[in-house]
Amino acid sequence: MSITAVAPLTIEDAELLVATARRAAEEAGVTVSVTVLDAGGHLLAFRRDDRAVLISGETSTRKAYTALQLNTPTVELVDAVQPGGLFHTLPTALDRPLLFIAGGLPVHRDGRLIGAIGVGGGAPEQDHGFAAAAVQALA
Repeated sequence: MSITAVAPLTIEDAELLVATARRAAEEAGVTVSVTVLDAGGHLLAFRRDDRAVLISGETSTRKAYTALQLNTPTVELVDAVQPGGLFHTLPTALDRPLLFIAGGLPVHRDGRLIGAIGVGGGAPEQDHGFAAAAVQALA
C-alpha cells in the first residue's frame, strides 16, 4: 500500500482564505469575522473587525469547526438539526457545540481534508458565498 502525502494547510494559505473572504464581504458592504482551522482543528488564522457583531467571531469559529468535524459545508446541514432530523441531538454529544447555518466550508487539497473556514456576520447565504470565494481562490 502506498500513501500519498498531501501538503497541509499553511499559514500563508490561511491568510489567503481570510483575505479573500474579507474582500468578498467588503465588496458586498458586509463586515464579517473569519476563522481558519487546520485539519486537527487548530486555529491558523482569525479576523474580527471591530465593526462586526461581537458574536460573529464565535460564530465563524463554530462554523469552521462544524465543517471540519463533519467534512461538509454547513449549508447542507441545516435540515439535519431540525426536530426529527438526523443530527438533532448531535451538538450535545461533542466536546464543542456545532453550528448548522451557512458559512462553514471544509478545505480540501488533492481530495483530502486539510482544514476548514468559517465566516460569520452576514446573512447565511452571504457568509456561504464569502467562504466559497475564499476556498475557490485557494484552489
